[in-house]
Amino acid sequence: MRGELTAKGRATRQRIVEGAAAVLRERGAALATLDDIMARTGTSKGQLFHYFPAGKDELLVAVAQFEADQVLEDQQPYLGCLDSWEAWQQWRDVVVERYEAQGDECPLGSLFLQIGRSTPGTRAIVIELLRQWQDSLAAGIRALQAAELIPADIDADVRAAALLAAIQGGVSILLSTGRSTHLRAALDQWIADLRGTSHAAA
Repeated sequence: MRGELTAKGRATRQRIVEGAAAVLRERGAALATLDDIMARTGTSKGQLFHYFPAGKDELLVAVAQFEADQVLEDQQPYLGCLDSWEAWQQWRDVVVERYEAQGDECPLGSLFLQIGRSTPGTRAIVIELLRQWQDSLAAGIRALQAAELIPADIDADVRAAALLAAIQGGVSILLSTGRSTHLRAALDQWIADLRGTSHAAA
């Protein structure tokens, strides 16, 4: 088993993971080779297998975790404090801005369209990402319920699941067309529908 890495070793491993992520976004998991990754990161085969003894599959899992962490980090601090309509709007704006800016470099697209289908290990990371993301959105809906901004009988988990599906669909269309129109529409309509529940209950 590989021992504890030094600070320099951790930095080198992280550099390999980030370089591999860039290669996989460009070429896809099926076409990207270890030679591509070594060329991008300036590492030797010996170095690569030192940090990833199981080879490409182990590296793919590390990249998937890196991309999953990035998806959630890109939405902070807003994702963690969705306790008002203003907070939801700020989160919405950040999501749109990040995905528009990232374009083909989008970590979510890389996970869903490329890496997440590669191995059972990477698929498990995608499943865990979705669980954490949905839980955060559901917590935001419950915060609105606690503030009596929406009815208490709304199923927060179902609403969060629907929002997550809408985001993924909007991002997929953005990656295919270069346009964020559908992502914007999905987020705006979902928030408008949720806000509408407070009026319906009045």
